[in-house]
Amino acid sequence: MECTRCGACCVAPDIAALDKPLGMRCPHLTADNLCSVYDRRPQVCRSYEPDEVCQLIEAPTLEERVQKYLALFGLTGEAEATRQAGCASMRRARGGA
Repeated sequence: MECTRCGACCVAPDIAALDKPLGMRCPHLTADNLCSVYDRRPQVCRSYEPDEVCQLIEAPTLEERVQKYLALFGLTGEAEATRQAGCASMRRARGGA
């Protein structure tokens, strides 16, 4: 499966290597849903490959794709709590320093 460059994988999941919390937009994701540090991205991003989840979450907008991703994995409530708390860091979202 080929990447559609939809940006959902850069918003929905948490990415520890980037200290990016669940459901929060990666600070390296550009307005056109491309990675601004693509050549220097962490290994977890390099090894990610599009799969059937990409097809399951297809939607017209990035927000809709992210919501479908979070719902698929039962993470909607956790992501909303993180957003409401305004946590820009995974450590803070999980109660760490």
